[in-house]
Amino acid sequence: MIDLTIRSATSDDVSALLDFWESAAEETSISDDEAGVSRLIARDAEAVVIAERAGRMVGTVIAGSDGWRCHLYRLAVDPSMRRQGVGSALLETAEHRFITLGGRRGDAMVLERNELGQRAWHAAGYAPEPHWRRWTKPLV
Repeated sequence: MIDLTIRSATSDDVSALLDFWESAAEETSISDDEAGVSRLIARDAEAVVIAERAGRMVGTVIAGSDGWRCHLYRLAVDPSMRRQGVGSALLETAEHRFITLGGRRGDAMVLERNELGQRAWHAAGYAPEPHWRRWTKPLV
């Protein structure tokens, strides 16, 4: 594995996160704006996990918990750094956070059309639940 620094986000990371997701993530979301990311970091900075190599952001994952369930979002790795252990390191950190918070299961939101993401989650031991489909509704 490459030399990585794993850390929580700060308010100074908001613009860099948005830029990173634009280039490294499959697609943006309705909540991918400065106000939304700033609120998340202000509420729970430890939920936003950043991997850096030589001071450069190379991966992210959001590891959120509502105190009962554990949710994973925005697993993204710089395309030039994929298959080098960045995603695994991020998920290990997220899963450790969940265990520390008392979580018993992590679920990941993966777009059906995101085949690369589906393969990555499968390789990490996650599987789609056959009897559930996530239903969402934009609130704004």
